[in-house]
Amino acid sequence: MSVTTAVVLHEPERLSLEQVALDAPGPEDVVVDVAFSGISTGTERLLYTGRMPAFPGMGYPLVPGYESVGRVVEAGPHSGLSVGQGVYVPGARCYGEIRGLFGGAAARLVSPGARLTPLPDAFLDRPDGLAQGTLLALAATAWHAVEIAGETPDLVVGHGALGRLIARIVVAKGGAPTVWETNPARMDGALGYRVVASADDPRRDYRAIVDVSGDGKLLDTLISRLAPRGEVVLAGFYSEPLGFSFPPAFMREAHIRIAAEWQRADLDATVSAVASGALSLDGLITHRENASDAARAYRTAFEDASCLKMILDWRRTA
Repeated sequence: MSVTTAVVLHEPERLSLEQVALDAPGPEDVVVDVAFSGISTGTERLLYTGRMPAFPGMGYPLVPGYESVGRVVEAGPHSGLSVGQGVYVPGARCYGEIRGLFGGAAARLVSPGARLTPLPDAFLDRPDGLAQGTLLALAATAWHAVEIAGETPDLVVGHGALGRLIARIVVAKGGAPTVWETNPARMDGALGYRVVASADDPRRDYRAIVDVSGDGKLLDTLISRLAPRGEVVLAGFYSEPLGFSFPPAFMREAHIRIAAEWQRADLDATVSAVASGALSLDGLITHRENASDAARAYRTAFEDASCLKMILDWRRTA
């Protein structure tokens, strides 16, 4: 039986790096040697803290991670991929009795080839291109939020990695958004847009606001900043119930839209935009750790406000 090294979360806040069984690949599968995997400060934080709402397949122990990139080292005859291809991996379920939620944080994994996204040379040949592939799920999430908005967003709430990507995509599409941020450590780094504290922004005529803060208490504030028939797109993850005062929303005929999970078309469009140079992923990966230091990396990702994106380097992990 083959084994691999993977991050295993046994219960909330108890994480270790372990040898786990690896399922045998079939004719439609590929085996990928993972080079880098990202740590999500949204979904994975909820798994790590035990605050993830119950859903089918949820449970511990689990292998987290859905932001992995690597090279195909074995390709089944019906996988559609070739040995040597660089691929983005949105997770895997290949660890025997250990759940793959979402299963990308491992040195080697097995997945149906149809689930993976080949990365073109124009993407991989950029400086740090393979490592930046860990940002694709986040970038596709940002792309989806912008695409479903009724109008081009002119306000983004939050200047973490997701907020920056949304703002960059809006700029790439010809917009000029404002971004709100409360943390002084995250005020810098704007590319073609301005970042301000909400208290310093007098505008109350925004047509489309995208909120990535995850703070449900902001909804009344955001509605109060809308133009008539404006909309708020909720693109963060909100673990607590949401509510708002009806009269201000009524007076504005406000629209509230929820951006759900990205679709394959969003991912393909994002890969194309990055490969063409229309969308930059530079400056978003702020922290890196060897996979052997995974426990420390997860704590840093979740606790250090200066950490926009933490990635694990698996290249020296057996």
